[in-house]
Amino acid sequence: QVQLVESGGGLVQAGGSLRLSCAASGRSFNMYAVGWFRRPPGKEREYVGGISRSGNSTYYLHSVQGRFTISRDDAKNTVYLQMNSLKPEDTAVYYCAAEKARDFGTSRWWEYDNWGQGTQVTVSS
Repeated sequence: QVQLVESGGGLVQAGGSLRLSCAASGRSFNMYAVGWFRRPPGKEREYVGGISRSGNSTYYLHSVQGRFTISRDDAKNTVYLQMNSLKPEDTAVYYCAAEKARDFGTSRWWEYDNWGQGTQVTVSS
């Protein structure tokens, strides 16, 4: 098990950028694939993207492709979500999640058993 803590959320104007961090405590974080999810106000949780254990593979929701970048620094036990060209529709609580059953992770939120508490991202128009 790992404990995850997100940070970096806040209020930003449309077109701006934020970088979210997902810091993990516990051993062997490099054995976990990590996914980012978000829950927009009044909507279901959705997969934003993920990164494989090795960090060599990343996956993105179509609507964030080209704007968001996921990376990991296992020396710091941290995964990042760099968000550029933010839009009001990106407003949501963002969560990171980790699972070790699959090298490449999954978009299915119920497959993850380690979750952070979430961080609010609000994009004003």
